[in-house]
Amino acid sequence: MSIDKPYEGIAGTTIFDHDMARQGYHLNQFCMSLMKSDNRERFKADQKAYLDQWSLTEDQKQAVLARDYNQLISLGGNIYFLAKIFSTDGLSFQYAASTMTGMSEQEYKTMMLNGGRQSEYPFPDEKGV
Repeated sequence: MSIDKPYEGIAGTTIFDHDMARQGYHLNQFCMSLMKSDNRERFKADQKAYLDQWSLTEDQKQAVLARDYNQLISLGGNIYFLAKIFSTDGLSFQYAASTMTGMSEQEYKTMMLNGGRQSEYPFPDEKGV
């Protein structure tokens, strides 16, 4: 039985729902393993070998190796778990977010300080229209 997802089709948005959690379960568990320093060292020493220890899809492995965070999100990654990867790389959340927008870190910072990205879609008025 298919569940109606009224949030599907929101441009530029991936909702981390039950289906995404199931799809990304092993990916997110891999990310959580990076909370332990010995796992981070093993990952940094041979990323492919470390990834091969997890039940990830080949697409997930390739996206980790490429540090393609947008692709990882589309493959079930949750940004709060993915943060373990860029933290392992010594990168800030701000830097990682900038790569996801195609902006430099400074451009991203400036955009956020100016109120964030402007939506192309109007918000509903008080009447919900």
